[in-house]
Amino acid sequence: MKRFLPLVVTALAFPISAKELPPLPAELSAYQLDPAPEPSGLLLKKGDRVAICGDSITEQKRYSVIMESYLTACLPELEITCRQYGWSGEQAGGFLGRLASDVLRFKPTFATFCYGMNDFRYVPYDEAIAAEYRKNETTMVQAFKKAGARVLLGSPGIIDTVPHWVKSAKGTKEDLNLSLSKFRNIGIQVAAAEKVAFADVYRPMLLADNLAEKQNGPEFMIAGKDGVHPSWAGQLVMAYAFLKGMGIDGDLGTITIGRSGKATATAGHKVVSSDGGKITIQSTKLPFSPGPGDVKNDDVIAAGLALVPFNDELNRFTLKIDFPEAPNYDVTWGEATKTYTAEQLKQGVNLAKDFENHPLLPAFRKVWDAVAAKQDYETRQIKALVHGPEGAADVDMTFALTEKVRAKLAKAVADSKQPAEHVITVTAK
Repeated sequence: MKRFLPLVVTALAFPISAKELPPLPAELSAYQLDPAPEPSGLLLKKGDRVAICGDSITEQKRYSVIMESYLTACLPELEITCRQYGWSGEQAGGFLGRLASDVLRFKPTFATFCYGMNDFRYVPYDEAIAAEYRKNETTMVQAFKKAGARVLLGSPGIIDTVPHWVKSAKGTKEDLNLSLSKFRNIGIQVAAAEKVAFADVYRPMLLADNLAEKQNGPEFMIAGKDGVHPSWAGQLVMAYAFLKGMGIDGDLGTITIGRSGKATATAGHKVVSSDGGKITIQSTKLPFSPGPGDVKNDDVIAAGLALVPFNDELNRFTLKIDFPEAPNYDVTWGEATKTYTAEQLKQGVNLAKDFENHPLLPAFRKVWDAVAAKQDYETRQIKALVHGPEGAADVDMTFALTEKVRAKLAKAVADSKQPAEHVITVTAK
């Protein structure tokens, strides 16, 4: 596989290359993870219609809400819209049975999917089961490609305990995670063979779980208390993997104070006034803003942010001083004040990372709430109505009627993107 990947990946339709990552910690040496392809630029296009597909982990509407909220609030210039298609208990083969009716009728231009957790059947690695997964993943990719959609194939994640609720589960926790690691590698092979992008969900979850156990103890579970369904921390890690797989660079804007003391801003932000260190800004591009939380609680987004470099790689809202004259400065954003050295400000500080509770949080929350309401209805639309008695009677009419409801919720998401005015004050010490 390690000789095969570089030869195939160079021919990918996306600008993607395989990247050797640092070795896993010694305690994870049993896991043989093939180099994962990474995009060399943004894979999204303006106006993309993104289909987010998967099993019950997707139907939780957590990593999918994080993704859509990020794409809507942090990259508004792309005008991307999303639909969520999670279905509990589903395998890739089951999704194929509803792909055309539920998904392709809406003509997605970009599709993400995350299968494998149910497909590996909670048993140690089995070649026959793996072959079926490979076949179904390949068929799924080909169906999306034939329909004109670009694909981001996501790997399965990890488990934290052998799920007691799966009566047929066999083996130890490590046995099952080793099996999932091989399903991850199959995903890389399918992505390479089909010339599509790959989102490595498995590796960051494995590393985050290992780090979290060291820092917070075994009660902190990246994959969730039931061993399979991640709470918010694990879902943040999953969203991180998919957003990275899209090739997003994470630069959400820079406010720069020049030699004259006047401030300038990059696209997505407008300096309304700049006087005496008080900078009033109007922002249409928002940083990802979940708010503060207990980093030792696996059901809090802040805990996930502490385990992966989401803020550093995907959420940089930067403040810089080109020619600092004082040794230190106080920066006030909202009700909080942080002190930075001149050198730190010359290099640029990430306000989105350093200020958990800031003035743009309410604007981001409006986007989040609208996205969550829409995705909640999308589950009801597909599972309860289209695949319920209404759909059995007349599926096309059911789609037509439910789309009227969804259209209002989609408009609420679009309308939630409103400029927000805020103030940053910089004071020499």
